[in-house]
Amino acid sequence: MTGLGDRILGLCLLVLAVAYGWVAQQWPEPFGGTEGVGPETFPTMLAVVLVVGSLYLMIKPDADTQWPVGKTALELVVSIIVLVVYALLLEPLGFVISTTLAVGALSWRMGAPAKSAFAIGLLSAVVVFGLFNYGLSLSLPTGLLGGF
Repeated sequence: MTGLGDRILGLCLLVLAVAYGWVAQQWPEPFGGTEGVGPETFPTMLAVVLVVGSLYLMIKPDADTQWPVGKTALELVVSIIVLVVYALLLEPLGFVISTTLAVGALSWRMGAPAKSAFAIGLLSAVVVFGLFNYGLSLSLPTGLLGGF
């Protein structure tokens, strides 16, 4: 059977998307009643995109899928570890610090010089924080920075 790996990955991603979307819908309603954009909006959009992508993988898998081995597989494992640590540190350290570390580490692993990687991580964290907190009025955790 061709594309078995893609179908298995698609199924796993579909389960993740449904769980992610379900959890997003469990967040409490914002103070003051229902709004068009609330804390569940962005995660719900991500869940929908992930559902579509996972269904595509299951319906039209690539016939010659080869799972990575060696150094490439190791880099994927490192990336997953970085993302899990990022999720664990998001609340205690705050969005800006944890995002700077995660984006910096991933950029560095992809070949960027360490100084540039972490500078881009900081810049992207501050821009996204500003967009969410001040542009969309959706609070992100401040963590150690307190009233940033």
